[in-house]
Amino acid sequence: MATLFTLIPSSNSTFLNPFKTTQHSKLHFATPSPTFKNPLSIRCFRPPETDTPPEIQKFWGWLSDKGIISPKCPVKPGIVPEGLGLVAQKDISRNEVVLEVPQKFWINPDTVAASEIGSVCNGLKPWVSVALFLMREKKLGNSSSWKPYIDILPDSTNSTIYWSEEELSELQGSQLLNTTLGVKELVANEFAKLEEEVLVPHKQLFPFDVTQDDFFWAFGMLRSRAFTCLEGQSLVLIPLADLWVQQANHSPDITAPKYAWEIRGAGLFSRELVFSLRNPTPVKAGDQVLIQYDLNKSNAELALDYGLTESRSERNAYTLTLEIPESDSFYGDKLDIAESNGMGESAYFDIVLEQPLPANMLPYLRLVALGGEDAFLLESIFRNSIWGHLDLPISPANEELICQVIRDACTSALSGYSTTIAEDEKLLAEGDIDPRLEIAITIRLGEKKVLQQIDEEFKEREMELGGYEYYQERRLKDLGLAGAQGEKLPWIGEV
Repeated sequence: MATLFTLIPSSNSTFLNPFKTTQHSKLHFATPSPTFKNPLSIRCFRPPETDTPPEIQKFWGWLSDKGIISPKCPVKPGIVPEGLGLVAQKDISRNEVVLEVPQKFWINPDTVAASEIGSVCNGLKPWVSVALFLMREKKLGNSSSWKPYIDILPDSTNSTIYWSEEELSELQGSQLLNTTLGVKELVANEFAKLEEEVLVPHKQLFPFDVTQDDFFWAFGMLRSRAFTCLEGQSLVLIPLADLWVQQANHSPDITAPKYAWEIRGAGLFSRELVFSLRNPTPVKAGDQVLIQYDLNKSNAELALDYGLTESRSERNAYTLTLEIPESDSFYGDKLDIAESNGMGESAYFDIVLEQPLPANMLPYLRLVALGGEDAFLLESIFRNSIWGHLDLPISPANEELICQVIRDACTSALSGYSTTIAEDEKLLAEGDIDPRLEIAITIRLGEKKVLQQIDEEFKEREMELGGYEYYQERRLKDLGLAGAQGEKLPWIGEV
């Protein structure tokens, strides 16, 4: 049987666009890397610890000295169950402004360009230049004007980019493993290029050892804390505000998206911009304030970005990447039809647990599988109407083929895991698991459930092949040559 599609690991990350085509493998499913968006919702969680470490006190004092916060600020940093977060100092009402951070205290490509290393960062990708700036400021220690902020950044997170080989082995067979390895390879390649073009030739600006581990640290900080779709800003770190971002709330009871932040002018006659954050839900004094960052992210995206997962079923998703093979005899015709309908040689479909198949997935599958006696539909006379035909079953052979290929792909993918669904569910039920192992189990369990769902759906389609109405039957009805049940009508004049 001919291969109908290629499944390509992919990423939609705003600052990792080159990763879109880094790995190619046939009959594998692909997990999308995260895209930052700005819907959020905030809720209170269990009360934080009251003891505040010295570095947090210094950070708060620095914010106060810079005029970013005042004694009336409704939030403050604090140690919370997840690490460092924000705590309400008073009852906060809905839509109340909880903080405003002026542009001069943002870290973005403009900050880098205006810094001592700005002249050597020309031509670097925005995220690479900001990562380099972040690394350098950390290495400068007491000489850095950003030290109070740098000191509160963690050494790492539970993001899969920081996992050891042994920890990554728990993701065997998963999409997330492929995506993580691809990201690590890309970051390593970027560092090698950075070392050759910037670090070594400009030792006077970097009079200290800068390692690949340092670069991964900076990358992880950007991945988990940066805002990437603010108006006019491709990538920006905002001290204090990023305590919301890095504490992506994984509570399953928050489901409503909110738009709570904006960039606006500092005043009527001021050209300076400020980042303004409003609280979309009431929070009581003393409670932790958390974020639900992008309700559409999958668990794989949350694990890669923040090092966490969530129990809601809709967090479990696959991106099925279908591709029209160039070896197809009708490659040109099929590509033309796909492009005429807003698609292309490759098509990406997010399949979510307990939700219907994505729109256009079945039409695209039928197009890729089209051939044999059905190939006449590829002729130019049908070009304006074929997508409507593909929305419904074309022929028993075409429908059976897409079912077989999808089911074979699911079987192949499921065979790549070292555990079963039942075994993973048992491990989670036992509790008291290392956080990274719990993430790995949750990811692979969710992926297997989605694979199982896909297989079951196409198995049902296989069993119902004899009950579908196909193109020829529909055409006969349109011509008045078949009845409502598909029975052929006698010709005019026949007795």
